[in-house]
Amino acid sequence: MEKLILERLTTLGHPQRMALFRLLMRRYPQAVPAGELAQALGLKASTLSVYLSALAGVDLIAKSRHGTSLHYKVQQKAAREIIDYLFLDCCRGRPQLCPTIAPIPSKGNQPMSDRKLNVIFICTGNSARSIMAEAIMRDLDKARFNSFSAGTRPTGTPHPLALATLERNGHDIANLRSKNLDEFQKVGAPQMDFIFTVCDSAANEECAIWPGRPTSGHWGIPDPAAATGNDAEKSRAFARAYKQMRARIEAFAALPDITPGTPELQNNIDEIGNMPVQGQGIDHGTF
Repeated sequence: MEKLILERLTTLGHPQRMALFRLLMRRYPQAVPAGELAQALGLKASTLSVYLSALAGVDLIAKSRHGTSLHYKVQQKAAREIIDYLFLDCCRGRPQLCPTIAPIPSKGNQPMSDRKLNVIFICTGNSARSIMAEAIMRDLDKARFNSFSAGTRPTGTPHPLALATLERNGHDIANLRSKNLDEFQKVGAPQMDFIFTVCDSAANEECAIWPGRPTSGHWGIPDPAAATGNDAEKSRAFARAYKQMRARIEAFAALPDITPGTPELQNNIDEIGNMPVQGQGIDHGTF
């Protein structure tokens, strides 16, 4: 086992292989298409293939075939074995010495009912999917949640069809705006309890560390702004995205225990992220 661990560490010693592994860790438990990996990291297909083969060769990742496409996923057991090898001896009985694997402080097994929980939905442009998610969460359960949204590269204005879809479904759109993620990472910004990425492009990006170790999840939905056709067809794409986003948010809000940081909640969030969506395809991450 020690030899294998050392081989894994050697494999991860290459900057681009490490970047690939970190991207797949951010997307876990989902399997990511090879083409999306190449696009996200700016790699040629041949170069990506070499890096994927190296990671698979030491059991750090696994591949599966979906139609004609190969998808890749981190082997969490292998990642844990590396952590154990590096830190378990020094931390045995003294977890305070290794904060990276120390347990998250618990506030008990009861839901956090003493305050409202802060939830942020992140997309690339913060113009369609994340804007709709903010409005849905805000209006679905105002008593328990404060809802926000932001973009890694915001467009500056919400998409007109996103606003029309929300208004058609009874949401107040007056105060919705496209915001930069930096706004929520400044001193004095609300501390987030939950962070959900809703487009693959945003999930693939490396972001700054959030204070408080919030619970995260990826609920990717196809970009309605990428829909082609006439106005009616484009409107239907936004209606589908709204329906899919609402179903996920309703499933989250209906969970019996929403205590940030618990393994059970993380598993539930990951399961919600794997709910089937209509029109799944290439996510251009424009909005």
